[in-house]
Amino acid sequence: MLPIISKLYCRGGATEFVVRMRPHAVYGGGLVVTDCSSHKVVFRVDGCGVLGKRDELILRDADSVPLLLMRRKGAGFVEALCFNKVWKGYRLDQLEASGSVVKKQLVFSLKESSSSCFISKGGGPIRITTQPRSFSNKSWDFEIKGYFPDKCCSILDCQGNVVGITKELETFKDVYHVVVNPGIDQAFVFGVIAILDYIYGESTICPS
Repeated sequence: MLPIISKLYCRGGATEFVVRMRPHAVYGGGLVVTDCSSHKVVFRVDGCGVLGKRDELILRDADSVPLLLMRRKGAGFVEALCFNKVWKGYRLDQLEASGSVVKKQLVFSLKESSSSCFISKGGGPIRITTQPRSFSNKSWDFEIKGYFPDKCCSILDCQGNVVGITKELETFKDVYHVVVNPGIDQAFVFGVIAILDYIYGESTICPS
């Protein structure tokens, strides 16, 4: 079991999900994640079009309770060139009745590769570091390999084990499958997928 957001989202068997990208024109963008076996929505991602805040995403559970806040950080001219941009993922531990965040805890950081912002198939992998550091003696714990816009990419741990994988559905442009392997935190996996969606300018990014 590998809880990062919560052990509630670590299942004993591999689980397949359908991810549907919401249209900007109607819903303001974002993602809806459905369990293929139960046919129930398990996660939702509110993107920039919903929140009205650039470089910020929220992962919610089936009851729309916020689980994870994701924000992108960068600075100056370097930020403009997309180098060294880092996403911070915060577990939302306590909320006010109004929904305002009272307490949040950093659980992972994702560093964009220099090639990702140019929508390139080359370049190095995107790497993720968890907090607290408990899974690896390397400088990173997970990495993304493959090309997300083709929905042909994997999330691997530092030992090379696949923890989650995206699979394209050729008949549907805005729908794809994700398989999360046993014992892996599904909320973490979909937090990472939400960030990849934003990096590559898909449903979660602000409409122009």
